[in-house]
Amino acid sequence: METGHSSRQGPRTMPLHRLDVPAPRRLPFAIGTFDTIGPLSRAAYPHRHTFYEIAYVTRGSGTHVIDLRRWPLRPPHLCFIAPGQSHHWQQRRQVHGCVVLFDEAFLLAHPEDRELLRRLSTHPSLPLSGPAAARIDGLLSAMRTEYGEAQRGMRSVLQAYVHILLVHADRLPAQEPPDGMPHPEAACSRPAAVAGRFVRLLERPGAAAARTVSACAGELGVSTGYLTTAVRAATGRTPGQLIRHAQVLEAKRLLDGTGMTVRQVAREVGFADPAYFCRFFRRETGASPGEFRREAHELPDGDESTTVR
Repeated sequence: METGHSSRQGPRTMPLHRLDVPAPRRLPFAIGTFDTIGPLSRAAYPHRHTFYEIAYVTRGSGTHVIDLRRWPLRPPHLCFIAPGQSHHWQQRRQVHGCVVLFDEAFLLAHPEDRELLRRLSTHPSLPLSGPAAARIDGLLSAMRTEYGEAQRGMRSVLQAYVHILLVHADRLPAQEPPDGMPHPEAACSRPAAVAGRFVRLLERPGAAAARTVSACAGELGVSTGYLTTAVRAATGRTPGQLIRHAQVLEAKRLLDGTGMTVRQVAREVGFADPAYFCRFFRRETGASPGEFRREAHELPDGDESTTVR
């Protein structure tokens, strides 16, 4: 697997790394070593992702800083970074292991994994005992083999492996934040808490339909300007972008998992005009609803190279 890594950065903004794959509608996923994923998988400067990252560190030294909290590297251990979290590596030496990257669309088969990932990202550094390390190592080895062989049905197999890995990780005892710092959930500022409530609001069944930023702000008891500032600071994206993302994600679920017509899907995600919904969906995904459904149902998983940036 040949991968590259770049970032997007504007004036006085934190770099935002994106997962860029040739056919993101089919396999928004990558797995490899720190070296094959790219040198910025060990970036020494604070940055955010638009995707999830699971890092399994097998050896090395240094510190992993996640949302301003410093976690000393004590391999073997797992690290979980959720979209919008800030992280970087300090004084790293010979950091080796496995990196798994995927975005929200990869979780369509197991939507409950989003809650698992949220919990894991609040205690993002998990040291592993011998048996636990052997179990995680075996799962990741099987995932790398499956990804490398690129056989038919690869996507569903990888989704199952990720689900199993998250369940096992969630069973591990949480490590307390170092240096006597409070637990990340207790240390959230009000803006971060508001942003978290907004994200959870969009995850409710049917919540993406007919949502507006002002309506969400009213429901959360804050002004539109405050909500925009809080969400942008916490995630690197605006509330409007996250609402559109939630609408696209729900539309993908319905197109892939039901026999609903495009008109019915449009109505379910808040569009009275199916033609406008089709234009919206193409603009956000690069494909029409019909094209997405055909690819999801008919095309086998392909042998695709991956770029992380």
